[in-house]
Amino acid sequence: MAAKNTNMLSLIFSFIILGLAHLNLVNTLSANYYDQTCPNAESTITSVVKKAMLNDPRVPAALLRMHFHDCFIRGCDGSVLLNSTGKNKAEKDGPPNISLHAFYVIDNAKKAVEALCPKTVSCADILALAARDAVTLSGGPTWVVPKGRKDGRVSKATETRQLPAPTFNISQLQQSFAQRGLSLDDLVALSGN
Repeated sequence: MAAKNTNMLSLIFSFIILGLAHLNLVNTLSANYYDQTCPNAESTITSVVKKAMLNDPRVPAALLRMHFHDCFIRGCDGSVLLNSTGKNKAEKDGPPNISLHAFYVIDNAKKAVEALCPKTVSCADILALAARDAVTLSGGPTWVVPKGRKDGRVSKATETRQLPAPTFNISQLQQSFAQRGLSLDDLVALSGN
């Protein structure tokens, strides 16, 4: 059990580090980013996640996986949420992401937050908070999510090739994770044990 908690904490901190390092937002992210502009954002997102979990027990894993896939490509910028357009096939429609689901949870959370504070909370932050809530509400640890991410406006299905393939052997997985500053513990936590 201690190893499982250690792996989960390692995963959590890796997401935070990955998001910060990849986007170079160390000075702009803050735990209290929405305290003045949208103080009920986090509790609203938590309520939406909780409701979704009651209807679908797969939601926690789906949200954590979605967040991982988002962070692994362009940093934690919400680009995995963007839809394809006539000229561009988005990450969401890339082969490794076709099986992602629970986008409706993020859509519902965004709608609820927009009703409180229009044009204030980024989808990237909503996804990060929803993934944290899914883990916590499932009995896992909680953590403070630094907020203030800006939503990505670029999303390319071709970039999903950066995600580790299900056919990768352990050496390939370790190399893929190491290129993003993630450890073997992170790999185990994200792959399940």
